[in-house]
Amino acid sequence: MHSFMPPDRLLLGPGPSPVPPRVLAALARPTIGHLDPLFIAMMDEVKDLLREAFRTGHALTLPVSAPGSAGMETAFVNLIEPGDTVIVCRNGVFGGRMRENVVRIGAQAVMVDDPFGRPVDPDKVEAALRAHPGAKALAFVHAETSTGVASDARTLCRLAREHGALSIVDAVTSLGGSPLEVDGWGIDAVYSGSQKCLSAPPGLSPVSFSDTAVAAIRARRTPVQSWFLDLTLVMGYWQGSGARAYHHTAPINMLYALHEALLMLREEGLEAAWARHRANHLRLCEGLEALGLTLPVDPAVRLPQLNAVAVPDGVDEAAVRRSLLDRHGIEIGAGLGELAGKIWRIGLMGHGSTPGNVDRVVAAFGDVLGRG
Repeated sequence: MHSFMPPDRLLLGPGPSPVPPRVLAALARPTIGHLDPLFIAMMDEVKDLLREAFRTGHALTLPVSAPGSAGMETAFVNLIEPGDTVIVCRNGVFGGRMRENVVRIGAQAVMVDDPFGRPVDPDKVEAALRAHPGAKALAFVHAETSTGVASDARTLCRLAREHGALSIVDAVTSLGGSPLEVDGWGIDAVYSGSQKCLSAPPGLSPVSFSDTAVAAIRARRTPVQSWFLDLTLVMGYWQGSGARAYHHTAPINMLYALHEALLMLREEGLEAAWARHRANHLRLCEGLEALGLTLPVDPAVRLPQLNAVAVPDGVDEAAVRRSLLDRHGIEIGAGLGELAGKIWRIGLMGHGSTPGNVDRVVAAFGDVLGRG
């Protein structure tokens, strides 16, 4: 046994993304107590920086001390109770995970299904909301990581609001990489992850809840299913002034890292970050298409930070990924669910979204496929 020394990989998969040196350096700073006044002051800055990134003024905005899947569960277990009806949109793997949360709570999941690789159809959503008056929430994935598709969050949230339903939005892959307007679109509950376009290490899930969502939490008839994720308890640690109520030992150094990553996003400017992701996405599309590869998602709904690439007939998709890793030190992702074996997923997220990385992965594909 000896100290683990990981290789230097270029992470261009669906996450985690490359972590910049500034953020890695923040991780190595001295650990202080999670109730230290200076740490609590930094927590307040993290909340303010997250509000900027989410484009919201929601008071209840904080990072959950666990990855994005726990952010998803935080939204559902706090807002949904046994017997509630939830309209769940499924156009990829993560919409299916939303359904699992609803079912395990003991609520009814009314599914609105669209093909993998297509956005959520607002007309189907409106029909489902009309057919189920009194539905507690509409849940959908803004940026479906399994397919590289963006859905129209503004329209879907408007439909939820018009029918008296809360909106629960998965923004794990969109936060920091493409337009996301929590207040502008009227999102009630949104969650993300630290390891995608924010380029911090995995392990934290930023969440934000509207005043309407907070009122629904406070009006619950039953206890929140999870003690750890119960926001009525977590708020005692993350909110208020002066002394904070102990809830759990926060991941102190991870919060240093998220703070630094959010500072970097502020320095670049949120809209500039969106534009950078878009420009590098277009560069990647041009390079891959020059190699004869195709991107199956309609250009109008492609995610700039997560690119689905069709595997050509007769090509062993897993062998290509192994060669990219072994020969070029580049990690990309495989397809999930219905798209397993049919697509590669190339992430251009956060610190990884650069022209140099685009050119490197395109050249590596050309080498591995013999198309350079």
